Amino acid sequence: MQERTKAQITIGLLGFFASVWVLFEEAKIYENIFYSVGMILLLLIVMLVLSYVIIAILDWVNIFDLKTNAILTLIILTAFMINLTILLLNN
Repeated sequence: MQERTKAQITIGLLGFFASVWVLFEEAKIYENIFYSVGMILLLLIVMLVLSYVIIAILDWVNIFDLKTNAILTLIILTAFMINLTILLLNN
């Protein structure tokens, strides 16, 4: 497996597990367990796809090395999750 692919998967999983506790709290509200599990799995897929795309774009631009790109991607994923959390909590 290439180093870029390892970084994409690792950053996607780190972003997911760092932010999934908010969805666990939101999942307690819903009576349907399948809806809650579906939302959590959807978030995992979105985080993995976003990490793949963002690291690929940053690698294509080729300004920074892979470690810096991974850190920037993790910051972007965290900011995305903070915005999603604020949106969920306001509604």
